Amino acid sequence: MERGDIPAKKKKMSEENNQDNLNEDRLLLCVFKNEEGEEHRGLLVYYHFTSKDLDDLLQQATSSDESLQCKYFIKDVEINGTLSETLNQLELAGTSSEVEIYYVPQAIFKVRAVTRCTSTIEGHAEAILSVQFNPNGRYLASGSGDTTVRFWDIYTESPQYTCKGHKHWVLAIAWSPDGKTLASGCKNGLIMLWNPANGSQKGSPLKSHSKWITSLAWKPMHLDGKCRLLASASKDGSIKIWDTVLSRCMMSLTSHTQSVTCVRWGGTNLIYSGSQDRTIKVWRASDGVLCRTLQGHGHWVNSMGLSCDYVLRTSCFDPAKANIVHETIDLGEEAQQKLALERYQKVVGSQPERLVTASDDLTMFLWTPESSSKSVARLTGHMQVVNHVAFSPSTLYIASASYDKSIKLWNGRTGAFITTFLGHVQRVYQVSWSADSRLLCSSSADSTLKIWNVERKKLLLDLGGHADEVYALDWSPDSQRVASGGKDKVLKLWRQ
Repeated sequence: MERGDIPAKKKKMSEENNQDNLNEDRLLLCVFKNEEGEEHRGLLVYYHFTSKDLDDLLQQATSSDESLQCKYFIKDVEINGTLSETLNQLELAGTSSEVEIYYVPQAIFKVRAVTRCTSTIEGHAEAILSVQFNPNGRYLASGSGDTTVRFWDIYTESPQYTCKGHKHWVLAIAWSPDGKTLASGCKNGLIMLWNPANGSQKGSPLKSHSKWITSLAWKPMHLDGKCRLLASASKDGSIKIWDTVLSRCMMSLTSHTQSVTCVRWGGTNLIYSGSQDRTIKVWRASDGVLCRTLQGHGHWVNSMGLSCDYVLRTSCFDPAKANIVHETIDLGEEAQQKLALERYQKVVGSQPERLVTASDDLTMFLWTPESSSKSVARLTGHMQVVNHVAFSPSTLYIASASYDKSIKLWNGRTGAFITTFLGHVQRVYQVSWSADSRLLCSSSADSTLKIWNVERKKLLLDLGGHADEVYALDWSPDSQRVASGGKDKVLKLWRQ
């Protein structure tokens, strides 16, 4: 290289930098779209705009009195920095006169991470296999290998009621959408219903399954204001629909050839079941007709997650109003059902429900099961069994827990891989989301819980304290508490 070439090179670089600065100040015509199909056209944005600038612009365009906070995407790529950086990443800078920007509103409130264990509560005589808060976070229940179901007082952080009736391990529990009934299923194939207000048994035991209960799912509140219908899955290969008021089996769905491992009752009155026969089946709950069979997995289906799981779980209870959430329980069935429908429609919008399934074949599949038996995407990357999978409340993300000691984060619409969370030193059993979708909690065989910051994609807190493997985990719907239990037989409550 000649000596005279150096100033010329610097001059060229300077010109390029000046050109970049000019680009940053250029205006771009955009179309803003949301999940409900609404469009805002003719909006001019600068290349240097960030998400915060887009929030302000969108608020003006929608004439909203409330401050907006959204995530923005161009062709499924999130705008994390400036608009210019995203366009350059997609090689779209300067190639189009109009760009479509897809936006998804986020929770305005922010959940504070739990940081400490406030109570270690003894009571169970064997390992705790399941733990779950009710829809408004007021009650907490657990099922154990000691054949009992226990209710815990979350205010005094002490044991409240011990429910006896099962003769074998309690493998699954599920709260009714109105929070007034807990269903529990055991290894003897028996399902029992409990009243959390006094710990008493409700109605007669539900007997029909010949083998153990693997999963329970209630009919969503916006479809059933009385909250009386329950679906159960069993190792006997069947799914049964129960009328919990009459204590009677209304329908038996039989098409799986092996154990049914998980069941979900969707918001469009479809029931989804995953099985060890490697298939997922879609049933019409109204008459039990098999709509379609989803195939693709090469081994057992372990876990399923619906994009609307969180809003179906919380029904009419709004986590953003956690301080007054208990008032809605006295509104009456009709008002509660209307509220639940409004919340469901707001989350789902015009988009179809999405289903994600996880398997022993180390993969996951993303589906739109209402309309197609063909998968949207095949999610690969885990090196061992994928044990648990869950959509974020915002439906933007999917989190998967694996025996390969990792948690992976995926795009909830396309299934595209986002990042891997590493930190556990043993297999990861479960994940649970905070109500604002910004934090994720995981439980592991290494006896720890970990809190992950989803936006920064890194470990936030390491919560030690359990003496053995942590099998069960739940972040309360109002995000005030995390409950965990496992092989050490104690229930731990975690708070800010």
